Amino acid sequence: MSVWKQTVKLTLSVLFMLLLLPAAVFAAQSASSSYQVNEVFFGSGGELQACSSNYCSKQSAGETTVGNTASSNFQAQGGFNTNREPYIEFTVSNTNIDLGELTATTTKTATATFTVKSYLSHGYEVVNASDPPTNGSYQMQAISPPDGSLVGTEQFGINLVANTSPITYGANPVKLPDSSFAFGTVNSDYSAPNTYKYAKGDVVAYSTESSSDTQFTVSYLFNISHVTPGGEYSLHHVLVATATY
Repeated sequence: MSVWKQTVKLTLSVLFMLLLLPAAVFAAQSASSSYQVNEVFFGSGGELQACSSNYCSKQSAGETTVGNTASSNFQAQGGFNTNREPYIEFTVSNTNIDLGELTATTTKTATATFTVKSYLSHGYEVVNASDPPTNGSYQMQAISPPDGSLVGTEQFGINLVANTSPITYGANPVKLPDSSFAFGTVNSDYSAPNTYKYAKGDVVAYSTESSSDTQFTVSYLFNISHVTPGGEYSLHHVLVATATY
């Protein structure tokens, strides 16, 4: 009597590398044929570039206003020690994970974290830009619409919040230094604890305004069935951050 053993091995590579940035457009500095003012300043005093032969610093004294002000079309960052160049910043940890062998009687999980900051923007979006785990031409079944973990059913999904099922893992977004500076938000399809989804092209996180660092934790869920094709699967998860100006 022959016995067939199913082996499903999966590796996860998280790639948060692609940043889409529109070309920055700056207003001209205030200038005449004889004089110019670099970043118009109202206050008691200060200097943008206080430099020696080896070091430079920005200096200010008695700022009359600080912080962001914005309308639907324009915005400004008040305070002397501010930069006038808009940007988006994206960092990531836990980029390579070997999940080992999957079985139809257990669930595999993993996490990875990424942090997004956008400055002088009207917000950003973070989008799923890759296919589910693949084994040759075969793709693991992605969860859509959102659903819970079903052991013995082929499933792949993610969310970006803390979970207690199938195990306690993941984390809610962390806004740094606090929620008065950072405004990153999880899309509703990925914000319910113990509920998972995956769809290529979905927005998973966003902000509707300039934001300090928001740290997101991606919780990955993997289940297979008894008829999931054996072999080695890989997931190269690409997330694309796009800022708007």
